[in-house]
Amino acid sequence: MTLPPDRIPVIAGIGEITDCSKEFAAALEPLSLMAEAARRADAETRGLLCDVDSVDIVGLVSWRYESPTAELSAVLGVQPRRAVYGDVGGESPVRFLHEAAQRIARGESDTALVLGAEAQYAVNNAKRANAELPWTPYAVNAPRFRRAADYVHPLAIRMGVAWPVNVYPFYEIAAAHAWGQTPAQAQEETGRIWSAYSKVAAENPYAWLPKALTPTDITTPTADNRYISWPYTKRMVANPNVNQGAAVIITSLAKARAAGVPEDQLVFFGLGGFANERRGWLSRDNYRHSMAQHVLLETMLARHDGRAFDALELYSCFPIVPKLAQRTLNLASSFEPTVTGGLSFFGAPLNNHMTHAACAMVRRIRDGARNGLLYGQGEFVTKHYGLTLANEPVTTNGTHDITEDAHIQRLADPRLGDVRPVDETPNGLAELETFTVIYDHAGQPTHAVILARMPGGARTVARSSNPDEIAFLTKPDRFPVGAEGHIHTGPDGLPEWRVHA
Repeated sequence: MTLPPDRIPVIAGIGEITDCSKEFAAALEPLSLMAEAARRADAETRGLLCDVDSVDIVGLVSWRYESPTAELSAVLGVQPRRAVYGDVGGESPVRFLHEAAQRIARGESDTALVLGAEAQYAVNNAKRANAELPWTPYAVNAPRFRRAADYVHPLAIRMGVAWPVNVYPFYEIAAAHAWGQTPAQAQEETGRIWSAYSKVAAENPYAWLPKALTPTDITTPTADNRYISWPYTKRMVANPNVNQGAAVIITSLAKARAAGVPEDQLVFFGLGGFANERRGWLSRDNYRHSMAQHVLLETMLARHDGRAFDALELYSCFPIVPKLAQRTLNLASSFEPTVTGGLSFFGAPLNNHMTHAACAMVRRIRDGARNGLLYGQGEFVTKHYGLTLANEPVTTNGTHDITEDAHIQRLADPRLGDVRPVDETPNGLAELETFTVIYDHAGQPTHAVILARMPGGARTVARSSNPDEIAFLTKPDRFPVGAEGHIHTGPDGLPEWRVHA
């Protein structure tokens, strides 16, 4: 049965703000950034903000508030029946948008607001100056949501790979090797894709770094573009050092029309869904791909009759993410992966980039694109969420009913592969599965971290600080995946790797 106009959800208004204040004392705090973004979205909706009955705030990192939902509602003068402060995850804005649309489609909500903001640039500048910010007092005792690092295996923490920047390279190297690439070829692909992101950022008025870069600019290590975690340089990773906010107002088609919102401003919702990997990344079957991501995008493409989307926002915290997505979506090498400019160049306001992506996608559809795919990711290649937007109501089996998601998780679960046991006290021969090299702030390697398979199939983590070993691992002409080595326990109780000559 086709949904009536008062149950067809649409995006009626969007608002963004990028605050480039050099003086941290003049910078807007996250609460103010969110409020301004919401007011800008409200201006597009002809005043629907006062009718908002549901608010989702994307989880904040740069500043903590005692009660973010209550404080924002007070600033905006709204009284939502439902107000939720979100958890950590780069995919969370996509989920919030989809769930808001589902509630409207089910008749549970009338008008919804999804928004977020970060001001890490100002916070960092104030810290360097050892100065206080004239903002809402920092809520030291406010409840802290769990971070991705809270789910990391203790052995990985001891080895210094507790953060995404040190874990995504494991996927990058394993996947590139499986595709038959050399390190030089893999870097060439990264440079090409990241250059495409930067060119879009250069045209985005809200981008933090609006400058088009060449592939060589991105892949060549320099003092300003040092290696962080091999093979990633600084320009290849997300940039959270920004002050940005974004907001989206979702309502029904009938209510938008009654408010006088122009028809060509409205953007409709299509299919949405999610699939997650097992949370413990050290126990996953392999790092050659993300089966959860693959099944999600495979399903989104199939439900779209296998046709290419007019516009894309492929999450870009690290290069391996759009590389994997490109292969599942069967995209040509010249594809445009973004409508924002990506997390390295547009900016990575921690969990909130995809709210900005939704705003950019709405503008792209208003400018003539028929449809677009928003794909977000969270934690350690763990959480994956996709959502399609379009310039007209999207039908599935002749209906506009989007109250159910695509149930993609149940499709992915049987394909996630084996759970690998972790050997915390390895000793003896082992086969190198994948690795990274961690660098200091001067761009010098500190140690390599190796994921290796023991003869019985268990996985372990080992390190090497030997310069010859690091040189062996980072040769540009081949990945040493599959190399045999020996692991023994070092004097500090941590496993150490030595490759066989």
